[in-house]
Amino acid sequence: MAKILVIDDEKSIRNSLKEILEYESHEVYDAADGTEGLAKIDSEKFDVIFCDIKMPKVDGIEFLEKAMEKNIDTPVIMISGHGTIETAVEAIKKGAYDFIPKPLDLNRILITLRNALDRSTLVKETKTLKRKINKENEMIGESLPIKKIKEMISRVAPTDARVLVTGENGTGKELVARSIHEQSSRNSSPLIEVNCAAIPSELIESELFGHEKGAFTSAVKQRIGKFEQAHNGTLFLDEIGDMSLSAQAKVLRALQENKITRVGGEKEITVNVRVIAATNKDLKQEIERNLFREDLYHRLSVILIHVPSLNERKDDIPLIADYFLGQICNEYKMPKKEFSKDAYAALQEINWTGNIRELRNVVERLIILCDKTITAEDIMNFAAKAIV
Repeated sequence: MAKILVIDDEKSIRNSLKEILEYESHEVYDAADGTEGLAKIDSEKFDVIFCDIKMPKVDGIEFLEKAMEKNIDTPVIMISGHGTIETAVEAIKKGAYDFIPKPLDLNRILITLRNALDRSTLVKETKTLKRKINKENEMIGESLPIKKIKEMISRVAPTDARVLVTGENGTGKELVARSIHEQSSRNSSPLIEVNCAAIPSELIESELFGHEKGAFTSAVKQRIGKFEQAHNGTLFLDEIGDMSLSAQAKVLRALQENKITRVGGEKEITVNVRVIAATNKDLKQEIERNLFREDLYHRLSVILIHVPSLNERKDDIPLIADYFLGQICNEYKMPKKEFSKDAYAALQEINWTGNIRELRNVVERLIILCDKTITAEDIMNFAAKAIV
């Protein structure tokens, strides 16, 4: 059963639609004009809205505009006895789900309603999945360094400022980039990731900027690069300290001009991309060794965020270990295990050279090899190689 709002200044139309929809077991509310309709959507959440176009006070198009400003996810189906193709196109452009002309056809109403409800279900499922993914990627911890990073992210994310994230391998630099993207106005567009250390230097330019067919021996077809894929979204350049100098020069130009050229091509392509870069290297030292361009460093480091090592935030270890414990037990479909109090202390005594990544591996090992309660002795037996 769906909750439906019908907005029309003609009482007969409202009553007819209400009768049809209630016969289909839906819960139906009605409003006599756009003003009343706006008040209803402020106080109630609907699954679908039917809205007439020609109405006194606030008409249907104005209602639609104001409803879209409220960022509602509800499909709005416009209805009109004075409809033209131009009116229908205008309504769709402004965010309407569909347009039905009067006199209303029963089959058309029910088919359009069913499709709109399917769309609502997909939107809800997508939001649920996004929340699940975001939860899996959230930064766990209440230590002062992590609180400062979270505060910095909340300040930086709504802007388009470029961010350089530094820190050791396994500290969670990717999580910082994802968090910035998810809290930004670009979150409806993709976050495209490139691991600069994993791509051979001779292929990095093709990976970033794409190539035209025939640009080199193996270029059998045109390829769209990561910059184009991230248009209107975010490009995350991980391990940028490993990028070749020639690729650095092209990235610098792309950042300066917001334009790229595919390998083997001549046409300039405009791109709108926010760049977040990350590295485990000291780029200032790399600049002194002539391995990294200083001008690119200054372009990338508008905002600097340093992610501390796990050894610098040992107060967070119990929280992180518990998080991994629940996550991994769920993945393995095992009853949830628990740490004893002395086990937390033992975990905090370890020198975590591999940071969060190493901690997750250790927790997974303990889940597999230990009984329901994981003790300090278990830590000594299965994770003691790094104890100092």
